[in-house]
Amino acid sequence: MKRITLGSTGITVPQNAFGALPIQRVSMDEAVRILRRAYEGGMRLFDTARAYTDSEEKLGAAFDGMREKVYITSKTQAQTPEAFWRDLEQTLKNLRTDYLDVYQFHCAGRCFAPGDGTGMYEAMLEAKARGKVRHIGITAHKIGVAMECAESGLYETIQFPFSYLSSEKELALVEKCREKNIGFIAMKALAGGLINNSRAAMAYMLQFDNVLPIWGVQREAELEEWLRFMDEPPELDDALRAFIERERGELSGDFCRGCGYCMPCPQGIMINQCARMSLMLRRAPSAGWLSESMQAEMRRIEDCLECGQCASKCPYELNTPELLKKNLEDYRRVLAGEVSVQ
Repeated sequence: MKRITLGSTGITVPQNAFGALPIQRVSMDEAVRILRRAYEGGMRLFDTARAYTDSEEKLGAAFDGMREKVYITSKTQAQTPEAFWRDLEQTLKNLRTDYLDVYQFHCAGRCFAPGDGTGMYEAMLEAKARGKVRHIGITAHKIGVAMECAESGLYETIQFPFSYLSSEKELALVEKCREKNIGFIAMKALAGGLINNSRAAMAYMLQFDNVLPIWGVQREAELEEWLRFMDEPPELDDALRAFIERERGELSGDFCRGCGYCMPCPQGIMINQCARMSLMLRRAPSAGWLSESMQAEMRRIEDCLECGQCASKCPYELNTPELLKKNLEDYRRVLAGEVSVQ
């Protein structure tokens, strides 16, 4: 497996890293087992966040006593310096460490900068001066915010959604990070579960010498898929290129990635599943999608107030109410047998 360096940070790791959001859904024992197996298999960078419930605590338990052997990155959604420091201290306690390799502003809606009146960047600089943070990063979901951060020169890493479904805008961001010597951390490299070919996903990433994908892992079987690429990295050959082009044709345009930042819905709609149900029926076939309980969830769309809260919070700037309606219509056609799915 190729090793890459995250921009100016000097952090050099295999181009195959661990996204620790999903381990909040498993027990402590299982999470520790998965994390240690990831380390044994060669992964060296582990990404978590204060917002991921007990994910930080699980990393802390897994790597207690071996902190210098791994790189740990975390995030804060704080909007004030006071909240920033509370988050940082709690994160360090959870991780059983006195420093973070990279601390990131999480899902930032703006490019925090010195003198902008928020005090946020100044807090990050102070944390770095105290040795609690070694490198400053930011994560974003809006391309305009991410590009502004890249052009600012203020950040050592940028984390942004990136996969073989990405557009020219995302590719331009990757190139801008290369020009500015900024480490690019690729989240949602499986497009929220819509990409189900790990070989194609990895082969695509390996084209870039400045992109570090963090794979969201919840089960040991999933982890083993990524670990096998340590010794046998896939080549982006003609067959995989053709496959990716077909995928792009099917999944081009606006679609919900299932991130859940639009929630909660005042009407209780499970937006992160219902707004992408058509794709899930076709790409992740499961009897569960057509169960009575899921049918009840889909019917909640009829109660949509069209208040616009979900659209205003969508980091991809989607027309979420319209997506919900389209998915409900398609769902009904599938139930009626008018449309066949896998």
